Amino acid sequence: MDKHDPRYEILRDRLKDLRKDKGIRQQELADRLGRPQSYVSKFEGGDRNIDLIELIDVAKALDLEPVTMISDLVKSLSE
Repeated sequence: MDKHDPRYEILRDRLKDLRKDKGIRQQELADRLGRPQSYVSKFEGGDRNIDLIELIDVAKALDLEPVTMISDLVKSLSE
């Protein structure tokens, strides 16, 4: 899938909003993931895409139920 597909922008925006709604900075999320801050910055900024396993890890790091988060993301992408 093309990394410029508009659905990736929706996904990036939603993940960023979820992080901010939780009051978590990029560095804190990165720490929870065991990754550098640039990892979060790059997927939020569109410089890299994340796969399903990484998406599940992000959900857990945000204290969200992965199935629920993914279901909500699918609904967002369908709108």
